[in-house]
Amino acid sequence: MERLQVDLKECQAFFSESEIAEMENLFRQVGEESLSQEFCREIAASFSSSTCRAGKPAVHWEQVRSWFHEKNSELLAKSSSTEQKDSSLPLDVCIPSKMPETSIVLKGGGAAELSELAFEAKSSRDSAWYDVASFLNYRVLCTGELEVRVRFAGFGIDHDEWVNARKEVRERSIPLEASECHKVKVGDLVLCFQERADYAVYVDAHVIEIQRRLHDIKGCRCIFLVRYDDDNTEDKVQLSGICRRPK
Repeated sequence: MERLQVDLKECQAFFSESEIAEMENLFRQVGEESLSQEFCREIAASFSSSTCRAGKPAVHWEQVRSWFHEKNSELLAKSSSTEQKDSSLPLDVCIPSKMPETSIVLKGGGAAELSELAFEAKSSRDSAWYDVASFLNYRVLCTGELEVRVRFAGFGIDHDEWVNARKEVRERSIPLEASECHKVKVGDLVLCFQERADYAVYVDAHVIEIQRRLHDIKGCRCIFLVRYDDDNTEDKVQLSGICRRPK
């Protein structure tokens, strides 16, 4: 196959503003790793399939690599000219070699706080929430929305999904001990185990009534009436089927 010849100036003009913004973000995350053929092919495929490129020429991986090569050359030139000044940078300033698994910013938390967090994401396949094993990549849509590609805990690559970082990723819900049933109040949003004849998943629900009962040797005996957010059906569940949301 004949190699595609790429002119850097034409390459720069070829990409849209949103595509350039995404590549800028990716370059800050992965640095020189952005020059790999596999990485560039993935970015090119993502851009080409975007609705923002409808009616426009497809993106070739060589164009993506040329753009990253130019950025890398600019960085090296700046580094060589400011080498004497670099020693004055604070020790906690660094360029990550890959996308950190805790790069989703929630509630204005800092990096130190995020490193201690675990996350769950909502699958578009069944509208259920699953624990996140890792964040694989991210992209900025032409609408300005940020999406992240997640791998769900206990699932393989075939179940990886792009999800909205703001709406479909959040801190992991917290299972409750029998002694913590008092923490669940009427009106609370909870993650509830929904069991049906052909599936069983964790989905969002709101608590609409609580029947408080004395605990015994087996633990909490309280009954929680919940209404599932996805279909507005109601169900009575025990504490073991509820996870509370972090405050």
